[in-house]
This record gives sequence, C-alpha cells and structure tokens, in this order.
Amino acid sequence: MNAEILNSMEAAQNNLGLYIHIPFCRQKCYYCDFVSYTDSEAIFPDYVAALCREIADQGGLFTHRRIDTVYIGGGTPTLLTDSLVTQIMETLSGHFHLTNNAEISMEANPGTVDRVKLKLLRSLGINRISFGVQAFQDRLLKMLGRIHTAQEGREAVVWAHQAGFDNINIDLMLGLPGQVMSDLKDSIAIACSLGVRHISAYSLTVEPTTILANQLSRGLLHLPAEEAETDMYEYVTEVLPQLGYNRYEISNYAQSDYECRHNLKYWHYQPYIGIGAAAYSFLGDKRMANNDHVAEYIERIRQGASPVAETEIIPNPIAIAEYTFLAMRTIQGLCFSDFSDRFGMDFQEYYRDVLPKLINKQLLILTDRSAFLSSAGLKYSNQIFADFLPEE
Repeated sequence: MNAEILNSMEAAQNNLGLYIHIPFCRQKCYYCDFVSYTDSEAIFPDYVAALCREIADQGGLFTHRRIDTVYIGGGTPTLLTDSLVTQIMETLSGHFHLTNNAEISMEANPGTVDRVKLKLLRSLGINRISFGVQAFQDRLLKMLGRIHTAQEGREAVVWAHQAGFDNINIDLMLGLPGQVMSDLKDSIAIACSLGVRHISAYSLTVEPTTILANQLSRGLLHLPAEEAETDMYEYVTEVLPQLGYNRYEISNYAQSDYECRHNLKYWHYQPYIGIGAAAYSFLGDKRMANNDHVAEYIERIRQGASPVAETEIIPNPIAIAEYTFLAMRTIQGLCFSDFSDRFGMDFQEYYRDVLPKLINKQLLILTDRSAFLSSAGLKYSNQIFADFLPEE
C-alpha cells in the first residue's frame, strides 16, 4: 500500500480521517451483511498485533499530515479486552499526529460494556461513543438478533454519561417487522430523555443473504405496510428537529455542533485511511480495500506485505457522480463553487440533462449557490442518485 498511498498524497491535501475496523461480534445480527466474525476470541491478540503494525506502517507515511477524526467501527469494537483496546489507542497516538480537537469515535454494543469499560475508553481519549441500540423494545431486539436488552441500552447510555462522555449517539431503526408507530415514538422519547447529542435513524434495508431475509421469504416475519413505514419515516423527520436534533443528513440528526465529523468526511468526499481487515481507504483518485479475510490479513501483515487486496483508480465521471450523490445526502446539498474548484467545470452545465426533470418533479431545489434534495427527494434519494451516474 505504501507506494499507492504516496502517489495519492498530493491529491489529498486536507486533514485525514482514520477508520479502524474490528470485525468481531458475539453474535451476527439477523439483518447484518457486514464483514464480521463470531466465536473468534482466540485470534483477538493476533489481529490487534497486526492492526497495530499497520497503524505504525501507515503512520510512518503520514508524518507531516494530521488526523482530525478517528472512527473505530465493526463488528463490535467493545468486544476487545481492555488491554487490547489500550494497545490500539497507544499505538495510534504514538504513530499519528492527532489534532488537539480530534473527534475519536467508537461503536459499542450495549451488551458488551459496563461502567469500568466505559471509564477506560474515555480515559484513553475516545470522546464520542455510538451505541447500536436499534430499539427500546425487547421483542424487537430479539427479532433482530441483538444481544442486549432494552434495559441494557438505557444503562449503557447512563454509564457513558457517568464516565465523562458528552458526545453520545444512539442508532435507531424503523420499518422493522412487527414494529408499530407507538414503538418508534417510545424509542425516540427514551433516547431524548437519556440526553444523547446525536440520533441516527435508519430505515431497515433487507439484505438478501441475511437471516432476516430468509425469515421474511419463508413468511415467518412480515414487514410493515408501506404506508405505515412512510408514517414512521415522516414522524422521525418532523419530531426530532422539534426536539432539538437538527437533520443534517438523510438518516442523521444532531444537536448543534454535535454532527459526526468523521461521517461528514465521507459525505464531503474527503480523504481517509482505512486500517484493518475489510477496511477501505480513499485518497485523491484512489480507493483501496484491505483483504477482508481476517486470517489472510494477519498473515500478510506478519510477512511484511501490503494488506491491500484491491486498488481502484476512480475515473473522473465516477468521481463526479460519487461526489454529487454523497453531497446530496446532506441537507445543505452540493455547493457549486466547491464542485467547480474540485472538477474544473460547472455543475449545472455538466448535469444539464438530469437537473430539469428532478426539479420539475419537485425532488431537487436549486439556488444561486447550491443544489439540494427536497423533503420528497430525500425520501427517494437512492432512486434519484442513480440519475447522476454516467451512462455506460
């Protein structure tokens, strides 16, 4: 990866983000198709040793660059022992230049933390924690294959506050089998009462290879009617802003100044380094994917080889499309001058055949400075984004 990154450094001039992947779970959630491994505790030390070596290697390439966001995701990072988490954080601080106000986030399953664990995480410099609560109804959590209870979800947030975390996110899901509007209303009310700064509210996506998809296809579970799901979506978009959580992206809501800065890097098409099995890096015109098989990743690192399995040189038409629909995910939308500065062309001219039909359908709004999706456009964003892809 060294030569590939060095060749891209001139094209990625901003502070970098850093993503660290911990691909282990106690149990695979029934709706999840991410790269993750269960029953793998025996290889945790070997994986973390490889991870730390990659951190050291990449840190050596970026001695003159600063990291202003770190996101430790998974999987379930909080499955790691205290000593392994400490090893990661000490290696990170020893090999990368973190800005003084760096946002350092970690994903956490409420069923894998306690007061002691959360105090340790905060003492190590982690200043943002994201709990995958999903719902505050035990029957829904069981249906999803989550390992925690609703009470454990509440306790985790309380303990995080006590540990000194001010920046706390809760993930919630809507459109779940068996979920009714009163469930969603209760979950939002509980989340807000717990004093979290950020709420991510995702509509369920049924991935074809998951246990949940199998259960649905066999008629063991049933999704809410389309009208009911629409009502849930509209409730979230209307109520959370009223409660002080400003919508800044399709599925993300935050109190003022508590937007997730790391995720904003993705949506603003800014550079980041990915470390760990299955992690992606994005630098300039290159996207690189690490080997997604844990044992192979560990072995490649041991041998001193690059963990990168794939490198993509992003063609300019694809980069333009990705930049556009990622920007359109945000409420502020796409800034014309930023687009022009990056690609050397006029946005409205480039998409002259696409924009009028979206405007006529009241899905897109143009001002003299920007383009952004309307409320209806945000709801149907995935279909709209396809319009920005180049013709084959």
